[in-house]
Amino acid sequence: MPTLTGPTLETERLLLRLPQRSDFDAYAAMMGDEETARYIGGHMQRAAAWRKFLQMPGAWAMQGFAMFSIVEKSSGEWIGQAGPWMPEGWPGTEVGWSLRREFTGRGYALEAATAAIAWAFEHLGWTEVIHSIQPPNQASIVLAERLGSSYVGPGRLPPPFEDVEIGIWGQTRAQWVPRRREVVA
Repeated sequence: MPTLTGPTLETERLLLRLPQRSDFDAYAAMMGDEETARYIGGHMQRAAAWRKFLQMPGAWAMQGFAMFSIVEKSSGEWIGQAGPWMPEGWPGTEVGWSLRREFTGRGYALEAATAAIAWAFEHLGWTEVIHSIQPPNQASIVLAERLGSSYVGPGRLPPPFEDVEIGIWGQTRAQWVPRRREVVA
């Protein structure tokens, strides 16, 4: 079975690596959870989740970046995804995140997003990152602000999501560099 090669980021408790076929069952469970999936494309049956899952390996192959799979070091479990994301028509250079519900509330999203933002600035040469967040998603808004991002204004996603109301939070590389130590602390 073909395997993509690329970077692996390591934090205190997590590995961020390219998606693998073995990640799919946990991904399908995440997308099958209505509560978790409501802000990341909506609840999906397994077959639809498979097609969406293939977006990240495809983006890695075509663009050289996409969201990383997040693996909890202590258990080896796939717990979510985080990283750079910029499909055609996207409102900016985004670093996004999503976690399986049973792994929320542990600081994993902050840890993964911090590593992913640093990687995007250092290795992709991005000058800014954004986070496109639906207004009711208060947990992601709080996380974006903990990462040092500020509300920029309303945004628009490309079809088929053009009717989804989003706000854009963001920061520049120049804002991130001095804050990075604060975020990690």
